[in-house]
Amino acid sequence: MKAAPAGAHQRGAAREPEVMQPAMEGTGKVGKKESSKKRTVARSPVEGLLQPVKLSRAELYKEPTSEELNRLRETESLFHSSLLRLQVEELLKGVRLPEKKKERIDAFLWEVNQRVMQVPSTLETEGCFRFLPPTQVTVVGSYLLGTCIRPDVNVDMVLIMPREILQDKDGLNQRYFRKRALYLAHLAHHLAQDPIFGSVRFSYTNGCHLKPSLLLRPHGKDEHLVTVRLHPCPPPDFFRLCRLLPSKNNVRSVWYRGQSPPGDGSPEPPTPHYNTWVLQDTALESHVQLLSTTLGSALGLKDGVVLLKIWLRQRELDKGLGGFSGFLVSMLVAFLVSTHKIHTTMSGYQVLRSVLQFLATTDLTVSGISLCLSSDPSLPALADFHQAFSVVFLDPSGRLNLCADVTASTYHQVPMVPHSWVPQMSQPRLPLLPAPEPQKVLSKELKSGRSFDLSPRVNEGRGALVVVSQLSSLRALWSQVQHEAQLSMALLDSKVDDGFQLLLMTPKPMIRAFDHVLHLHPLSRLQAACHRLKLWPELQDHGGDYVSAALGPLTTLLEQGLGSRIHLLAHSRPPVSEWDISQDPPKHRDSGALTLGLLLRPEGLISVLELGPEADQPKASDFRQFWGSRSELRRFQDGAIREAVVWEAASMAQKRLIPHQVITHLLALHADIPGTCVRYTGGLLDALIQGLKETSSTGEEALAAAVRCYDDLSRLLWGLEGLPLTVSAVQGAHPVLRYTEVFPPTPVRPAYSFYEHLRERASLLPRTDKPCPAYVEPMTVICHLEGSGQWPQDAEAVRRVRAAFQLRLAELLTQQHGLQCRASAMHTDVLKDGFVFRIRVAYQREPQILRETRSPEGMISLRDTPNSLCLEKDTRQLPLLTSALHGLQQQHPAFSGVARLAKRWVRAQLLGEGFTDESLDLVAAALFLHPEPFTPPSSPQVGFLRFLFLMSTFDWKNNPLIVNLNTEFTAEEQVEIRSGFLATRTQLPIMVIITPHDRKNSIWTQDGPSPQVQSHLCPQICVFSLSREKQAQPELRETWVRSNLTDICSLQILQQLVVLAAKALLVLEKQLMDPQGPGDIRMVFRPPLDMYDVLIRLSPRHIPRHRQAVDSPAASFCRGLLSEPGPSSLMPVLGYDPAQLYLTQLREAFRNLALFFYDQHGGEASTTKGHMVVSQGGELVMVPNVEAILEDFVILGEGLVQAVETQTLEQRAMVSYGVPGPVYLNS
Repeated sequence: MKAAPAGAHQRGAAREPEVMQPAMEGTGKVGKKESSKKRTVARSPVEGLLQPVKLSRAELYKEPTSEELNRLRETESLFHSSLLRLQVEELLKGVRLPEKKKERIDAFLWEVNQRVMQVPSTLETEGCFRFLPPTQVTVVGSYLLGTCIRPDVNVDMVLIMPREILQDKDGLNQRYFRKRALYLAHLAHHLAQDPIFGSVRFSYTNGCHLKPSLLLRPHGKDEHLVTVRLHPCPPPDFFRLCRLLPSKNNVRSVWYRGQSPPGDGSPEPPTPHYNTWVLQDTALESHVQLLSTTLGSALGLKDGVVLLKIWLRQRELDKGLGGFSGFLVSMLVAFLVSTHKIHTTMSGYQVLRSVLQFLATTDLTVSGISLCLSSDPSLPALADFHQAFSVVFLDPSGRLNLCADVTASTYHQVPMVPHSWVPQMSQPRLPLLPAPEPQKVLSKELKSGRSFDLSPRVNEGRGALVVVSQLSSLRALWSQVQHEAQLSMALLDSKVDDGFQLLLMTPKPMIRAFDHVLHLHPLSRLQAACHRLKLWPELQDHGGDYVSAALGPLTTLLEQGLGSRIHLLAHSRPPVSEWDISQDPPKHRDSGALTLGLLLRPEGLISVLELGPEADQPKASDFRQFWGSRSELRRFQDGAIREAVVWEAASMAQKRLIPHQVITHLLALHADIPGTCVRYTGGLLDALIQGLKETSSTGEEALAAAVRCYDDLSRLLWGLEGLPLTVSAVQGAHPVLRYTEVFPPTPVRPAYSFYEHLRERASLLPRTDKPCPAYVEPMTVICHLEGSGQWPQDAEAVRRVRAAFQLRLAELLTQQHGLQCRASAMHTDVLKDGFVFRIRVAYQREPQILRETRSPEGMISLRDTPNSLCLEKDTRQLPLLTSALHGLQQQHPAFSGVARLAKRWVRAQLLGEGFTDESLDLVAAALFLHPEPFTPPSSPQVGFLRFLFLMSTFDWKNNPLIVNLNTEFTAEEQVEIRSGFLATRTQLPIMVIITPHDRKNSIWTQDGPSPQVQSHLCPQICVFSLSREKQAQPELRETWVRSNLTDICSLQILQQLVVLAAKALLVLEKQLMDPQGPGDIRMVFRPPLDMYDVLIRLSPRHIPRHRQAVDSPAASFCRGLLSEPGPSSLMPVLGYDPAQLYLTQLREAFRNLALFFYDQHGGEASTTKGHMVVSQGGELVMVPNVEAILEDFVILGEGLVQAVETQTLEQRAMVSYGVPGPVYLNS
């Protein structure tokens, strides 16, 4: 065996002194017992924050050493920043192999070499395969070059087969691949008996089903140390290379198809992929020699290759046949070195950047590249390879296309019509003969231990000449690689502080990177596609792999049909799993599903029309042929008569799913793949934000109707006559007006039979003998009045003047426009077109007046007060935020669905009142304004998945979430905000969100998570918790004192949300990627009730939003609304929710004893978690009377509470109070 690989060298530069270090350990798990009695101080909520290291004056002004100066120069010239250099070095250290492991791997490789050379030969028998030990065993690949990465360490070993066992014509009709497989089968039979190997299994080389490889793993504790892959290869110069050019045929039709070629003298179809797979085995050693020469001792090049491998792995671009593997990246680095675009002195970061720049700007589908420097005229030209392959990258020989299996997405951004329609596809079908499938050759060889008769017997059928038939995991991803490279270059050019994390540490699975995903299952249906599309040459070239043969035509078909609706169409298949040497290889139909990912273009989704050519044009017949029965003649307003296709979509939710209609129609029409075989996951979460009667809409239309009504009201306010002061501005300040209300309001018309009429007040009162009426929430509108010298300068006087304006406003709206109004001192409720608006008059100087304080000497000073801050937030900050998010919705139509799904999920987890509406809206907005490393979401589904990922991975302790609305922040300002964040961290809330109008205080998270979360009700469950953890650990009881309650509750609630988001993301992505179907998609929205101590069951009769529950009840109560639209003479009851009112009472009465959680959208129970135990000097002073508290819960909720259930560890047996009957309701 050749020399063992040398270990990868690490840079020996001295470390820079750290300037930040953790102040304490994290607040995760409680450590082991260590002086537990002395732990009398509560853990700080800022525990784990980064704090500056205090240096002495001498250390602070110490002159740098020459080594430190050299390192600084290197950092300045080779890296973007010192931080980036440290991050890259730590990453490389984490993925590289330690020297001790390399020594153990080298020892195992030496043992493998010895065992392989000792495998006995078989006797020579005429017509039978003969085994001889390999003439040479060589280590190749990344391990030898020092560029392999953990955790999966694979070492490739080339076994040169003796020339005596091969014949001159073995390159024809898969004979070489059969002998190669039998060679491995004989090796496996003997090596499996050796005790040094813990595992001997088969796999496919890069997913190619004609090229199995043998996997060897050590025995015992080193079983997961390394996997050695054995690759049999022919001797050098055994095959005539001129016979393996892409234009040559080496799989005869008479052998493969069982029929003679037509007698018209037409040539055999070329087999470029088959020829490439043979050539790959002949070039393994020459490729590793090239890479060894190029990389050599250039540590920067090796670092760059490692970083590129990590980049590919995070994007799942390096898997299976057709994947952009680490080998291709290494060869690409060698090409760029040869063309002087990369220098050997570059750092790994510079190499990464140079390669990404090349990938982003070079289209190898148009202009291929070559490592060949020879001017031999017998070599084929690049144009010859472009005719046979989608992507062209030639190796130094000039004959092997390294990217032969990398197919390109042919989608181009062109106008919708006319397309260059596909040719006629309705010719008579031909019988599809089965692909060669003697898949039991390997297992039979191992079971019998005998040799095989390989004499060419063509008359026995082509099936007898194939060793293995298996689906290769082919991925058309060159355009996806380019797309990812372009996104990465934009990220690097933006110079964001977290660019390293986003580029190399953030995974991008397909379900999270693409807006819609569909699965074609079962794969056996692709045989029908090969029938219909007449793909005999492709099947012949791919050795019967009907998935690989059909993949290219199918993606081209779909790209053509989807047109301007998509940016990118990518596809992937799960890698073929290993199998035991005693088992049969997996078959095509057992290898999973073909998954397609669609990156949608928002502006292309709103159209329901595919416009074709005019009826008298020649292309009209092609259009009709392409769309089939969907195409019809239509006359348009300009008088033109055109072919057109119209899709059924009335709502925005249905328009987003038009690609589903396109795909199922085209696959059924042209490929005989029925719609039942297409599992489309694009709108499965829409049902969670659909109203009771909106089965085809997700509420965008209802929100737009409310906004239009608000616009009409704004015009009426602007035009009012008779006000003492002119209206200077009208601004919305409600989630409906920024399109983020989970369930948008609908025009209401109350049924008076559900109410008592208070004639003296012209109001309605709910009747006690009727179910609770529907919940109607007014939409807040801020009406600013112009400034005037007549405004008083006293806060109380200003309030009285505003109250007078509220009364006058109601009077004028009623007189001039006939609107139903009800005025109070603080606001005016207006009923217009069935929507209720709550108008608040605002005076711009009132917050300033509230800040003024007068000293005894008469001096006036300005100081923020709770009243001034609250007023400024409600009348200035909230309208600005609403306006900005309204504009974001106009740019990104999916924002509404993402924000509403996010809030629906948070509230369903019973944590809704711990996080303000505005804070969750801003988190959703961050996904669109700062989508890196993704593109902005174009569907609510993928946006919600990214919301869960952001909530579960963002470091809320050490970083603020900066939401750059309207791109008002500059890069320098963002850096300044982050640098000043740690200095003021202890004065900020646990969750910090910064916007251009709120740069320091994070006003939208000041109120949550906070102790106010103590009153959370989930529409049907209220839970009281006695803190089982604290009861189980008496030494921690004393930490639960009121002085630390705020910070501890805030941190716990945020941590709970982070944990729930991580678990929900894992479950939901697994469901959406299941080709068998997602199952119960509502599972991740159901709260985990077992973590609470008490459940308070509420009567559905008194829950006005009962039908908004995650599991919508089959039947509920009438809520007193008339279905026919019409005017109403009385104002409906506003904001009446008995469950919320009950929760407010619980919060006021037991806020020091328990936390209450509730889902306001249709929950039937409230959950409670207790937290208050008082101790002094380590001795227990007071514990709550649990039974009395539970009884008080029932008394306060008389008529509303059905049952109270305790589920603590000490009281697992259920204790029920209140109304007799079943504890768990079925409403």
